[in-house]
Amino acid sequence: EVQLVESGGGLVQSGGSLRLSCAASGFAFGRYPMSWVRQAPGKGLEWIAAMDSSGLYTNYADSVKGRFTISRDVAKNTLYLQLNSLKTEDTAMYFCTKDSQFHRYSDYRDYTCYYCDQGTQVTVSD
Repeated sequence: EVQLVESGGGLVQSGGSLRLSCAASGFAFGRYPMSWVRQAPGKGLEWIAAMDSSGLYTNYADSVKGRFTISRDVAKNTLYLQLNSLKTEDTAMYFCTKDSQFHRYSDYRDYTCYYCDQGTQVTVSD
């Protein structure tokens, strides 16, 4: 059974930073691309970042490009998301998810998250 446990969220002031972690188990973590998605209050799911299985390639939504960095540690079965220069509009529940394919140049429109269960809350204040 795929299990993804996010952590690292919290309350931070605008301009601040956080690092989110996602502990993966129940599948061969190093063989799958992974993504981070988020859901703001009253809004739909937004895909924000993806990394291929090798860890060499990444793709970001325009809304976070240049501010967020996705990474993975296969030895620790953990996915990370570094959030810098946070804005109030980054306030959301953040989820990590396992993908079947990586798309380097796609905007991941109409992304469907099959593993968005727990999440970790990020709240950015003025």
